[in-house]
Amino acid sequence: MFKRVLIANRGEVALRTLRACHELGIETICVFSEEDRGSTYLDLADRAVCIGPGPAKDSYLKSDRIIAAAEIGNADAIHPGYGFLAEDATFAEKCRESGIEFIGPSADAMRMLGDKAAARELAKKTKVPTVPGTDGVINDPSEAIKIAKGIGYPVIVKAVAGGGGRGMRIAHNASDLGTAIGQAQQEAEAAFNNGSVYIEKFVDRPRHVEIQVLADHHGHVVHLFERDCSVQRRYQKLIEEAPSSGIDQKTRDALCKAAVRLCRAAKYTNAGTFEFLVDGKRFYFIEANTRIQVEHPVTEMITGIDLIKAQVRIAAGEPLGFSQRDVKCKGAAIECRINAEDPDNGFRPSAGVIEHFRLPGGFGVRVDTHAHNGYRISPLYDSLIGKLIVHQQTREEAIECMRRCLDEFCVGPNKTTIPLFQKIFRLDGFVKGEIDTGYIDRTLNSRN
Repeated sequence: MFKRVLIANRGEVALRTLRACHELGIETICVFSEEDRGSTYLDLADRAVCIGPGPAKDSYLKSDRIIAAAEIGNADAIHPGYGFLAEDATFAEKCRESGIEFIGPSADAMRMLGDKAAARELAKKTKVPTVPGTDGVINDPSEAIKIAKGIGYPVIVKAVAGGGGRGMRIAHNASDLGTAIGQAQQEAEAAFNNGSVYIEKFVDRPRHVEIQVLADHHGHVVHLFERDCSVQRRYQKLIEEAPSSGIDQKTRDALCKAAVRLCRAAKYTNAGTFEFLVDGKRFYFIEANTRIQVEHPVTEMITGIDLIKAQVRIAAGEPLGFSQRDVKCKGAAIECRINAEDPDNGFRPSAGVIEHFRLPGGFGVRVDTHAHNGYRISPLYDSLIGKLIVHQQTREEAIECMRRCLDEFCVGPNKTTIPLFQKIFRLDGFVKGEIDTGYIDRTLNSRN
């Protein structure tokens, strides 16, 4: 087992990782920017190292500074969390070339699955269904128009290196397609420094379901069932739950087996997520995430498996220690992402000092947050300030528990997504489980 781990991230995920490491008896080094200096979670680290100014490009995205901090602190490994450098294959290579283990998959697996076009090709080879579309990136717009005509409109243009809804445009005809390609390429180049895009058939009103997997270096691969991430706003996930209320057992089994096949085919190790669009009993692989997910707590709650600890143990060379038969799904878990944003003003960020902060509690309630009274929400980073997770015996009980928790949760005077969730948890369609990726945009927009 590692003696010392550097956590190459900030905020909620840094604190979550720090706690898991300490429970494993591992010392921690937390890096921070000048903007995050004084954050109270840094007091819990065995050592905290400043790596640069506030902007992420000058600190949390500076791989050389992070590796230097790990070398000076004699860290055995680096945990990247999510975001920033978590899916940067070059960073993973640099870590290992420096004799520091990267807590994640191999750089080769990251590159294969991080490239959406390459991941689609792998899925086809392993007989995992994919949405009809181009076999690779689009180089000729006229060829794209021919392909779109063949698979039928509407189609969706996606960035190869995309994520979080960026670099995506829907086209309903050939005229729309040319514009959509240009816009998607421009947005992808600005966001990911990679303007490559491809085309898929647009699946109307699907569910977004993802499968969590764990794979060690000894050939053991297990799935930890699914998470339903269909409650979204403009392709941004808002609420995640496990298990999904909208798929039957046969479809669930097929999804889980498909994810395990993909994992093995990619020679993937550590924690990973394989995402699918589900249309009734049909499903299509769309992408893989080669890191821990923001929504990982719902999987932990229904399985009792600590995913961060599992990541660390796998990276240290330990076997999983359990088989697929040992993984059981118990109860229902739901997570709400508490973002410092104003839902009534175009979801504009709401930075500033938190003056009133009250957390909910009770049986089956978990809050993952680094925020507190007096904490200053920075405008420089992601607006996520915490995750509210509930776990109950049934989905109905989890919904009732979440309603109560949302009423108790207080963050002020900052605007947050809490009022939005209070509305969602009282929508008939959501309560009945009759949701898809466009449900929130259609329903709430129709009420405004």
